[in-house]
Order: sequence, then C-alpha cells, then structure tokens
Amino acid sequence: MRTGSAPNFAPPEQEGTVFTFEDEKGEQVNLEFLGLILMNEARYGFFFPVTEDEPALSSGEILVMEVTELDEEGQPLAFELVTEEDTAIAAYNEFKIAAKDLYDFE
Repeated sequence: MRTGSAPNFAPPEQEGTVFTFEDEKGEQVNLEFLGLILMNEARYGFFFPVTEDEPALSSGEILVMEVTELDEEGQPLAFELVTEEDTAIAAYNEFKIAAKDLYDFE
C-alpha cells in the first residue's frame, strides 16, 4: 500500500487508478485519482484528466474536487469541482506538501 508524507493525506491504493465521472453536460470524463486531503473538516480529491493523448500516469492539469457525499463506510461517493479559487489553491498546496514523496511538482 502506498503512503503519503502527511497524516491528512490518503494516496490511491494503486497507482494509475481511473474513475469515470459524469460532468454537468452529462458527458463521461475519465479521471486518474491522485489522492485525498483532509483540510478544514472537508475532504478534497485530486484528479488528472485522462485522454488518449494524456493517459494515466502521465502529467498535466490537476482538478481539485470536494467530497460532497460519503457512503455507509465513510468512503467518498460523490465529488464536486472546487470553483472557489482560494480554496482550490489552499487545498492544492496541502496536496503538494503531503504528496511530495509520490509526485513531482513543477
């Protein structure tokens, strides 16, 4: 099992795990899960959009999504894109610190 550099970070169990989400237009989007941060009593997931040109395990833009619903076991069930810039930046900065041993950040 992979481990992160901070107690508030949950890395993916397996590198390259891709989930399919439905966007606001009803289109399916494939996103590689990079990890989850607990911050200010909220949970933020970090994802990389996966395409033919940018497959899982490559690099590029990171999406910050807030967990909006949990299942019976406390696992994330639903996410919503973080549109508040200050929140997204703060969460991403926490992610960079916590995941510094797993990912290279520019």
